[in-house]
Amino acid sequence: MSRSIKTLMMGGALTAAVALAAVAAPASAQVAQPGGVQMMQPAPSLNLSAYGEVKAAPDMATITFGVQTEATTAQQAMRDNATQMTQVVAALRRAGIAERDIQTSGLNLSAQYDYVQNEPPKLRGYQAVNRVTVVINDLTKVGTTADAVVAAGVNQIDGISFGLKDPTAAENQARQLAVRALQAKAQLYAQSLGVQLSGIRNLTEGGGYAPQPPQPMYAVRAMAMRDESTPVSAGELTVRVDITGVYDIGR
Repeated sequence: MSRSIKTLMMGGALTAAVALAAVAAPASAQVAQPGGVQMMQPAPSLNLSAYGEVKAAPDMATITFGVQTEATTAQQAMRDNATQMTQVVAALRRAGIAERDIQTSGLNLSAQYDYVQNEPPKLRGYQAVNRVTVVINDLTKVGTTADAVVAAGVNQIDGISFGLKDPTAAENQARQLAVRALQAKAQLYAQSLGVQLSGIRNLTEGGGYAPQPPQPMYAVRAMAMRDESTPVSAGELTVRVDITGVYDIGR
């Protein structure tokens, strides 16, 4: 058995349920009950799980950022926000971001109060926040794009996540590894129990590719203020497929 298969077998969550009928009973034996009623015994089976994992280099990034403005009136807060966000969108277009990859993901206006003990809240003004989610298909432009929007007026960056435009190839490779691990595990159990595998009755898949959750970009504003390009490392993504299989067995 190869080292990779052993690793997958040892790392996978394992649930093995072995139900063996009597030596002389067939796979679906009928057992006589009092009163002449016959009940079917379940066929003996192995219920096993395994997984396959592959590493893949991301080829896209998603950044969510926002513009926050405050003013004494709600109208002024919204106008100031719109002016800054217009400049931000223009900066994105100059950075080569297509319009279809720019999406408003949040718009909020709220009253702001000052609180003093034993006194009623005093209205200070209004705060407007406009958040935009941007997809960047060229990873070499992630840092410079972040710097460009900060220079244009962005004062909130919620985070960055990396992903795959098409995860199909990575998922299929993970599926193949998972099936190999499951087959090897089933053969090992059958050999240890002294039984024969009759075939697989059921196969269930779980997991698969999931986009990476946003990671904070704490240094973006500070780096941009020093006229330095923000460093961004894409790293690798893990694509994992979990499977569960039920094998029929015989003596």
